[in-house]
Amino acid sequence: MRKRKIRQALSLISLNTVFLALCFITLVPVLYAFLLSVSDGSSAFAGGGGPRSFTLENYRRIITEEPFLLWLKNSVVLSLGTMVLAMGFATTASYAFSRYRFKGRMKILFLLVLLNAFPQILSMFAIFRLFKTFGLLDSNAGLMIVYAGSMCIFSIWNLKGYFDTIPMEIEEASKIDGASDFTMLVKIVLPLARPAIIVTGVMVLIFVWNEYLFATTFLLNGDKYTLAGGLYQLQANDYSRSWSLFTAAAVLVSIPILIIFFCIQKYMVSGLTAGGVKG
Repeated sequence: MRKRKIRQALSLISLNTVFLALCFITLVPVLYAFLLSVSDGSSAFAGGGGPRSFTLENYRRIITEEPFLLWLKNSVVLSLGTMVLAMGFATTASYAFSRYRFKGRMKILFLLVLLNAFPQILSMFAIFRLFKTFGLLDSNAGLMIVYAGSMCIFSIWNLKGYFDTIPMEIEEASKIDGASDFTMLVKIVLPLARPAIIVTGVMVLIFVWNEYLFATTFLLNGDKYTLAGGLYQLQANDYSRSWSLFTAAAVLVSIPILIIFFCIQKYMVSGLTAGGVKG
């Protein structure tokens, strides 16, 4: 018994060591990007494994000399607007697919998956023509519609799987107590599904925050650029390329997403419905 415990302890230590090594390896590019962002241009690619001098000048320049705050505002408006729009439709649709049995239900779900299987670039020409026809080019409203439509498919499937785990007995008990369908959904079902709703909403936000192809194609005015388009604009001119400035902007772009991710970590653990119904 003692030898088995020793072997289990050694196995656990070895496994944790491997995981720590993998985490360190994946963090090496991030660390290098940060070191590059706090170096001057002359020492950006200097030998010796790191910058020769440390400075915050790149961060000052990206905030004061470049329209970074404007790009940030555009990304925030576009991301939050898309998240609200997509989650509003996805939450109600996923609940309907989970609880109601109607004709063509599974066919619609599989059709949504099929539509999501095609690459986005195939639809760019058609979307461009539609935007031009309805005057949605160079507008946040048009991009919100496209992003919300794209992410609704993922959100519906993700939330439907979570709604399926919520016991029907909870809803039946609330109906016996006289709760209406709307009251049951708002006060009982949605609070139980809060972890899935928050995580799905954040994933929608991250997708829009990092999306580059549609943002640079359908936003024609530089003042409408998001952070992804702004980062490309920083490197658009080969003769004025500054990798230190670019990495400083990339680090600033990543900070809000990291903060949001750490704030929702507790919701990424499974479920508040365990034990919701007594056996």
